[in-house]
Amino acid sequence: MPRRRVSLADLHRTAVGQGQALLGAMPAPAPRALGGFDTHGVSQHTHPTVADISECLFFSPGDGRIWLQDQRMILLHSEALGSLRRELIDSIGLDKARGLLTRAGYVSGARDARLVRQQWPDAEPTAAAMAGTRLHALEGVVQVEVVHARYNAELGQYDGEFIWHNSSEDDEHIAAYGVGGSPACWMQVGYATGYVSTLFGRMIVFREVDCRSSGAAHCRVVGKSAELWDDPEQDLFYLNAQDFVGTPPASLPASMPTGAQGKARTTYLGVPPGKAASSTGADPTAHATMVGASSAFNAACHMLQRVAPTAATVLFTGESGVGKEMFASMLHRISPRKDQPFVAINCAAIPETLVESELFGVERGAYTGAGTSRPGRFERAHGGTLFLDEIGTLSLVAQGKLLRALQEGEVERVGGTRTVRVDVRLVAATNVDLRQAVREGTFREDLFYRLNVFPIHLPPLRDRRDDIPLLMSHFLAHYQRKHQRQVPGFSQAAVKAMFHYPFPGNIRELQNLIERAVILATDGEPIEPHHLFAGGEQSGGGVMSLHLNPNSTATLHPTGQAQREVAAGAVAPQNSAHSQPASSWNPTPATIPTVAPLHQAEEQLLRQALHSAGGNVASAARLLGISRATMAYRLKKFGI
Repeated sequence: MPRRRVSLADLHRTAVGQGQALLGAMPAPAPRALGGFDTHGVSQHTHPTVADISECLFFSPGDGRIWLQDQRMILLHSEALGSLRRELIDSIGLDKARGLLTRAGYVSGARDARLVRQQWPDAEPTAAAMAGTRLHALEGVVQVEVVHARYNAELGQYDGEFIWHNSSEDDEHIAAYGVGGSPACWMQVGYATGYVSTLFGRMIVFREVDCRSSGAAHCRVVGKSAELWDDPEQDLFYLNAQDFVGTPPASLPASMPTGAQGKARTTYLGVPPGKAASSTGADPTAHATMVGASSAFNAACHMLQRVAPTAATVLFTGESGVGKEMFASMLHRISPRKDQPFVAINCAAIPETLVESELFGVERGAYTGAGTSRPGRFERAHGGTLFLDEIGTLSLVAQGKLLRALQEGEVERVGGTRTVRVDVRLVAATNVDLRQAVREGTFREDLFYRLNVFPIHLPPLRDRRDDIPLLMSHFLAHYQRKHQRQVPGFSQAAVKAMFHYPFPGNIRELQNLIERAVILATDGEPIEPHHLFAGGEQSGGGVMSLHLNPNSTATLHPTGQAQREVAAGAVAPQNSAHSQPASSWNPTPATIPTVAPLHQAEEQLLRQALHSAGGNVASAARLLGISRATMAYRLKKFGI
């Protein structure tokens, strides 16, 4: 018997017809009137509505799964979450538990913001922001009443105030600890910060100013752009998995008061509240580039913290541009060797004939041109850390010499007659699969096992998209200072494009895009997509949405690709789906067919999307920018 997925909307319609028999425990109160928006208010019927969002939630009882569009969800007892909360507080302490729960909430909010962007790419900013309050209620966490909310795109500034009713976190915290003296809605604050920061592409900090757990009648939360707070360091610090991770505000404009800049930069350095940052006269943010809050990033940070106090060899793996050298440098700075040298060398940049002299040094007269003795990288790193980047590019001969130095703990200069003892911690990095290289005979097996003592894999940016708003804020602030520019932030189109860009060059590419945009953008105006993608990049290739035109035709439009317009009235021919994916289809005048009736165009687009998704209905729905339930309905309508 085929398994059936039941959407929440279907259950609601059934409940209405059967006297709320199925959803008697899930009342649906009418949304409160929204006021205080600078956009003159938003109707409760503005899309996405609660009904729109509920279409994204469906159940698959046959295989034990619940989905919110493409994200798997679970129904968890609030009491079980409260028990976990109590154990965290009792075992690791209040501050660490608060940080962990805040980061978990941030990831949840960021995921929901991505869902709204994918499903309703043309929603107005205010409507998209309101969708977060509806999602939070739909997920059973809290009922949100909007006091006021406004966003100034030109200045890149957000300001909002909300009242929370029926907070699930408060219920469990009060049940465990009673009414205390501090707010306790940590996950909810993290959710709000993650959702709005992801939605607007800049760091927006939420703070709970009143809470039922501290004796107030209701919870009241205020959200503002990070630079608008006088003291954001306490709030932002809870987003950092480790002390060495920094969460920068969206920007540090020259107009910010000196005291506020100092506070913001303290947070940016990842210095715990109450501890002063060391002043060396150099750029205070020169080394504070470990930015992130996603689960994948935090996992790597925890591994780094674990191995730092030891002398073990560490091998960083990951694609080019993920930040392997930055992690290696941070490993040195939080290790007992932090006061000793950190020497980095790119193995791919050393000619084969110079590998030995570069690593081990050379004596005077060893060869023509060797006029003086020179220590190698091993000697220069004595007592500290030696970082070998792109180690997979070394030749087999060079690998053998390196292996001997690691095994014996001593080196011999080229042309020398004596050995030199060295004490170095070796850290290596590679963007190739060394196990596969061993199987192919291009990398020594014994050297691989010597290096693979403590491997740390750094995920690509496409697997840590929750960090994109933090990284955008980080590099925007950095390059505003470097190039003396006054760019307030990113436009909605630019944020949308960045979230749908695949980033084949990872963080290095994102950094270059932001620097380019800061240079191209006019002072006082937000960054637009054409400022970011001026080098031939193809953005938004993974998400498609269906746009209906006034002339009864339809266009399959790449979501987030705002800088490239798809010709109106163009419908992909049926056979084009067999020659190339829908996500890369870009019609030219030669391929644009004659205008077809809407129902024919819709059927063709449905077939094309289903074929491109390999028959997967959920994937096809994502390509078209509609919910799975809507996709299934339309497929049934056309008998596909």
